Amino acid sequence: MKILVSVKRVIDFNVKVRVKSDKTGVETANVKMSMNPFDEIAVEEAVRLKEKGAATEVVAVTIGPAACHETLRTALAMGADRAVHIPFEGETQPLGVAKALKLLVDQEKPGLVILGKQAIDGDNNQVGQMLAALLNWPQATFASKVEISGGSAKVVREIDGGLETIEVKTPCVISADLRLNEPRYATLPNIMKAKKKPIETFEAKGADMAPRLKIVKVEEPSGRKAGIKVPDVATLVDKLKNEAKVL
Repeated sequence: MKILVSVKRVIDFNVKVRVKSDKTGVETANVKMSMNPFDEIAVEEAVRLKEKGAATEVVAVTIGPAACHETLRTALAMGADRAVHIPFEGETQPLGVAKALKLLVDQEKPGLVILGKQAIDGDNNQVGQMLAALLNWPQATFASKVEISGGSAKVVREIDGGLETIEVKTPCVISADLRLNEPRYATLPNIMKAKKKPIETFEAKGADMAPRLKIVKVEEPSGRKAGIKVPDVATLVDKLKNEAKVL
């Protein structure tokens, strides 16, 4: 079985995000970029499934400018067998990404597609669900455990009330949650090997990737006021009622 893993290049999670002076977006110039943390988990799970013998090939794919090659090479260093770049200049939005991935899935014909449940820049949590709908495939979102057996996938997923176990037939789409695994560190030899591996290009011709949403303005969150200490319960109730107006 072939596994297709989608990865995204985002601002590194350790970097403090700064808003542009014209408030049209966040500053990305001269900012450290890295693979989306949830996508790292997706790559790790695909590699583990291959190591268990449940998969024969892991293909990493990303959409964006040429700078995204760095993200693909990280996936190769982690254990992916091949890397595919879908060139696109400009803002990517969930529906456009799902449409482009569908065209690649139609060509590659994987038995399983794994994605991070969301990207930490947009926090949309939509691509996996949209891709499954476009493919008319079963989906298992927020996966915290995945087992492949025969022609089905048994997935433990996180829900508001705790954990839910479902079984879906393959091919299917799975989105990885935080507790699915802990991604490995790529070793130096693997990083050096990944630099020499070719990156394939796939032109998603026919995929309408035009943005549907327009960013009107981006602003920094308002600062919090310092807390205060109150001498007794009566004062606390008075402030909650008359100042905070939550009672």
